[in-house]
Amino acid sequence: MKFRTFIWFVGPSLFLMALFIALPLYSVLVGSFYNTYDVREMVEEETCTAGFLAQTCTTTMVSRPVFGEDGRVQTVTEFVGWTSYARVLEPARAWEAVRALDYRALMQINFWAALRFTLMFTLVTLPLVICMGLAIALAVNNAAKSIRGPIIFVSLLPFIITPVIGSLSIYWLFVGDGILTRGIEAWLQRDIAMFAQAWTIELLMLFYRVWHVAPFAFVIFYAGLQTVNQDTLESAIIDGASRWDRLRYVIVPHLMPLIVFIALIHLMDAYRVFEEIVGFRAQAHVISLQWLTYDLLSPDDAGNRAYSRANASAMLTMVGIVILLIPLLRRTWRDHKGSSH
Repeated sequence: MKFRTFIWFVGPSLFLMALFIALPLYSVLVGSFYNTYDVREMVEEETCTAGFLAQTCTTTMVSRPVFGEDGRVQTVTEFVGWTSYARVLEPARAWEAVRALDYRALMQINFWAALRFTLMFTLVTLPLVICMGLAIALAVNNAAKSIRGPIIFVSLLPFIITPVIGSLSIYWLFVGDGILTRGIEAWLQRDIAMFAQAWTIELLMLFYRVWHVAPFAFVIFYAGLQTVNQDTLESAIIDGASRWDRLRYVIVPHLMPLIVFIALIHLMDAYRVFEEIVGFRAQAHVISLQWLTYDLLSPDDAGNRAYSRANASAMLTMVGIVILLIPLLRRTWRDHKGSSH
């Protein structure tokens, strides 16, 4: 292919990637080293009680933003270096907790509490999604052709539902006197509160993520099963291989590139878990790295937003995703080099 033709094909994609990926990432990186805040001044504010003869007035000093000639609040931007990262990570406080083996003290730091849940959520749901998706694909592939269509349709429904709507649906089933909560209470003969402690909320979020994402893995695996060499499977049957042996030595090796692909997609998606926190209203007990960034961008009582710390939190989240993807990307690269020789 001529270089000019190659540029015409690849150029639009490279331009869009630079515009919507590279530039925002660069902006976030630069923003994490600068802090922008409003210029404020202390002014006297007089407040008076109701009445005429018995009216009492008090004067207090309050902080107000300074407006420029254009009517906008004046701001100041200053270089803060790694200060924003230090304020997010709180390394001194975290190190003291680690030295004292004080897990609770470490979990009092928002970043480390969010990192703990994010890693747990990602690494626990990954094998469950792959195993559940493969199990559904094998079951559908072995089912009668007349019922495969309806089974595929029903299996895809959880993946079609919008994430926030799906998490809210699970939330309403269990919150307060939800249908499933009342059923469990009748079975156990005791009152339960599924959203009163962190571990039950985490279990529900893990269940929801697997229920929601497993259909995606199922579709990929089902397509891959259609390309399995039938002669190899028949040879394995003739040699006396059991179902487990055929799955282990024939089907899984054949589907390994798809397993790596699903793992890549799931790691990138699960590490940015956010919808479950919002849908289950779990921020009082459980937070994620993505939710921490959102919380830092939310205005405080004075209307200020911690842009610099939010940028630092976003960059740390991206670094975590890259670290998790390195083993899978290395395997993909080795497989690519092996197939090219």
